[in-house]
Amino acid sequence: MKAQQKNGKDFLAEEIYSETYRWLKARGCEKAVYSELVMQYAMSVSRWIQCEEVISEYGFLAKHPTTGAAIASPYVSMSQSYMKQVNQLWYQIFQIVRENCSTEFSGLPIDDAMEKLLTARKRN
Repeated sequence: MKAQQKNGKDFLAEEIYSETYRWLKARGCEKAVYSELVMQYAMSVSRWIQCEEVISEYGFLAKHPTTGAAIASPYVSMSQSYMKQVNQLWYQIFQIVRENCSTEFSGLPIDDAMEKLLTARKRN
């Protein structure tokens, strides 16, 4: 989760993991959710953010390697795959919290993912 990224930008997995863990701990559910599940969630969110940054930088179109014709950027489908994975992992985490948390709660860590995407451009 701390690996140096090829593009030199920050990898947000550790920060997302910490935020999610703090959110779980505040609800008394940190022991009910496997840390590996939270790690997978954090890695997927980070990769999704990376794909979205590349799409913002290079656009939705790419050049076909042999014909040179315009094609859809492969980062678009990667982003969609990571977003699907993020949602599936979050629903697993949230289901565990819903079943084990007896207090009312608000403010979900997944809401912060879009904020991270928007602020990532300012940091880099």
